[in-house]
Amino acid sequence: MNFAIWLERIAALQGDAPALCLGAQTVENYAAFQAKAAAVGGALVAQGIQPGDRVAVFAKNVPEYLIAWYGIWRTGGVIVPINAKLHPREAAFILEDAGATMAFVTSDVEGDLAKLTNIPLINLNADAFTLMTQAPPAPLVHREASDLAWLFYTSGTTGRPKGVRITYGMLQAMSLNYIAEVDAVNAEDGVLYAAPISHAAGIYNMVHVLRGTRHVFPTSGGFDAAEVLALAQSCGPLSVFMAPTMVRRFTDVAAAKDFALSVDGRINSDFERVSWGVAFRAEAEWESLFLLSLNNDGTYAFWAVQLMAG
Repeated sequence: MNFAIWLERIAALQGDAPALCLGAQTVENYAAFQAKAAAVGGALVAQGIQPGDRVAVFAKNVPEYLIAWYGIWRTGGVIVPINAKLHPREAAFILEDAGATMAFVTSDVEGDLAKLTNIPLINLNADAFTLMTQAPPAPLVHREASDLAWLFYTSGTTGRPKGVRITYGMLQAMSLNYIAEVDAVNAEDGVLYAAPISHAAGIYNMVHVLRGTRHVFPTSGGFDAAEVLALAQSCGPLSVFMAPTMVRRFTDVAAAKDFALSVDGRINSDFERVSWGVAFRAEAEWESLFLLSLNNDGTYAFWAVQLMAG
């Protein structure tokens, strides 16, 4: 078991299909995504990474994030995504607590973090990472369902961030059940990473790799309600994870742009009271919008929404 197998398989089946997009522009197809991830894995192995080693990513949402992610997994390594909105001191704590051996970063955080840690930092925006994507590919390392895949750190709002162990088996069950119970995920679909990919937004990446859909990264590198609205209109069917405050901002912008939004009344009560996030899917030409509320107790609620130009 290894999710890098899903990437390898879909690249063999539909290598020319768009994979990684920056805004509406495709920057890598699945063949290139797979080749670069395998090469990054090879470079990591050459630098001493072994199965079970923890490799962190402290970066804003950029297409290179997923290349590094699947490169780490290909080696059997454990990914430790860190929210780019955290202070570098918080990121340094997570690096130490997780026992990370190295970290991928983006330019906006590299300088400050370098002052707080001694582990190697690899800038996803720099030539060093480009060279990694050209290295000889790593062999794919098999992992067991009980093996650690993702060390997920909480936000730390009630104290120090805490590492949550997520295994391959857990992520596989979640991904396959998403298809069975939430959304079929078709090849023409896409997933938009408007919320930090290090957190709940990234949980959806595996099922979209499995299905060979587009992974769309906003050019802003984060959440801008008007940008999300424009991308969903121009990029076809998209699924997006949003926190409740993001949904509120999104619906406000949609209303201001003369889109009529109509949802079940529970969106203003149960949703705000118990939900920690929402995933939505926008159909082509805004014929419909589907909201999935993920609740703190593990349950979820599902709404069909109409969103039409006024």
